[in-house]
Amino acid sequence: MQHYFLDQRIAPKDIINLPSDISHHLARVLRATINDRIELVGNDHHVFRAKLIEVENHSVTAQIEAALNVNVELPVNVTIVSGLSKKNKPEWVVQKATELGANQIIFMPMAWSVVNWGQKYQKKIHHLNEVALSAAEQSHRNVIPQVHYFNDLAQLLAEPFDAKVVAYEESAKVGEQSRLVASLSQLTAHQSLVGIFGPEGGISPEEIQQLTNHGFISVGLGPRIMRTETAPLYFLSAVSMMTELIH
Repeated sequence: MQHYFLDQRIAPKDIINLPSDISHHLARVLRATINDRIELVGNDHHVFRAKLIEVENHSVTAQIEAALNVNVELPVNVTIVSGLSKKNKPEWVVQKATELGANQIIFMPMAWSVVNWGQKYQKKIHHLNEVALSAAEQSHRNVIPQVHYFNDLAQLLAEPFDAKVVAYEESAKVGEQSRLVASLSQLTAHQSLVGIFGPEGGISPEEIQQLTNHGFISVGLGPRIMRTETAPLYFLSAVSMMTELIH
């Protein structure tokens, strides 16, 4: 069943003229017909089943049938911070982090970043938010993660989080794993967690020192060294294991 987000509140029996982009996708791409069912998520993150009652080339109308008691969100609010990386790696991180339950993804230049977005960052962030929307629809999320760009580490350090970790290659090399398990074990429902992941060049010792001075815990992600686009996905999988499957 197709899954879409609306920027409005939804109630049972509502009749809704769907936005043009959703109407186009249903009518022209999927060739939807009257009586087909879809899922709609309101701006309060509640999910509803709806029936199509009118389908034209550029206009689709749906009637809400029932509220669905569905919540697929992680118990904790997870922010992924990624150092700027090359080519399509940011797109990959956003798509997969959305599927794995992240609430927010932040991209940020770091000391050893090999790319610089410069004045192009607004266009890139706009595109990455579109990627997040598509991935949230595909994975039937209740929430669309927000993608942001921070200018530097100082901007991040001003943000409040309940738990703060940074994945550090040197911690992985010495087999340090217990601090990640301890950090995740202490989380309770609705708390906020941030994980920082360096670019291809890694995180500099000076940045690690700055982060640890502000309460970040340096953690390893198992004994293997992961690529910049792989590490956040390992981390989110660990969060899911510790907060959803074990608890």
